[in-house]
Amino acid sequence: MKIAFIGAGAMGSLFGGRLALAGEEVWLLDIWEEHIRAVKENGVVIATRDGEIVARPRATTTPAEIGSADLIIIFVKANDTAAAAQSALKLLGPDTAVLTLQNGYGNAEELARVLGAERVIAGTTAQGSTQLGPGRVMHGGNGETLISELTGPISPRLRQIAAIFSAAGIATYPADNVASLIWGKLLVNVGINALTGITGLKNGQLVDYAETRELVTLAVEEALAVAAATGVELPYPAPVDKVLAVATATAQNSSSMLQDLQNSRITEIDAINGAIIREGERLGVATPVNRTLTLLVKTLEQLDQEARR
Repeated sequence: MKIAFIGAGAMGSLFGGRLALAGEEVWLLDIWEEHIRAVKENGVVIATRDGEIVARPRATTTPAEIGSADLIIIFVKANDTAAAAQSALKLLGPDTAVLTLQNGYGNAEELARVLGAERVIAGTTAQGSTQLGPGRVMHGGNGETLISELTGPISPRLRQIAAIFSAAGIATYPADNVASLIWGKLLVNVGINALTGITGLKNGQLVDYAETRELVTLAVEEALAVAAATGVELPYPAPVDKVLAVATATAQNSSSMLQDLQNSRITEIDAINGAIIREGERLGVATPVNRTLTLLVKTLEQLDQEARR
């Protein structure tokens, strides 16, 4: 299968590298020229607990170099989803599927608006990856990946993609409730990302302190109240326990929000905790903890921007 990744950061490089090692034709598309150059010259180096693995996907900064793909996987930040959809338009063939494994709320809908809902598959992953530098990532934790059609039941293409991912060492399962998947991943991000970004802690360290465990609990319980008000059924019981389990499973991983703040990038806070605030306002559910976390992350973003002027 010819697979194109739009967004070749920590997660895109991890998934792309694993799929390339499994024999798929993989293309990484990204605007980070230094990273793409490193991949072309030396491959993607994946650091694991058992040593380093080198994969050799193809890499480019130009969509035209790729041509049409069988599967497009979107791994850009939520803020860049609209731009990614425009890049995806240049890679479409008659039967191209587009899979989003992004963090945040609303990405699948934006892709569907531009590309058509029938093409879009939405998914979540508990894999953990940290960017170590151009061409280098660290696989920081394993977890299952779930994928669902944006419209309709489990399909043959869904089963095919799950089988290809699983054969590459990324345990993947088809599911039939996309809203449940998205909200399930959103609650995990709500509990982990902002807190790690604010404190500078790695995922697993959130479990080590009573104070951070309490903050995780408060943020997730607020988000759970919002989810309940929407009528969505989560894909797991005991959401707080689930979030703490994911933090433990990805203990050595630096969350994407922490990596963004450490690298002077705008975060996805508006699509994560900010989404809880917006949905809470719409549904009449108070979200003071998520509002506080969002404001703190935005303050850190602003301080960094001011320091760079």
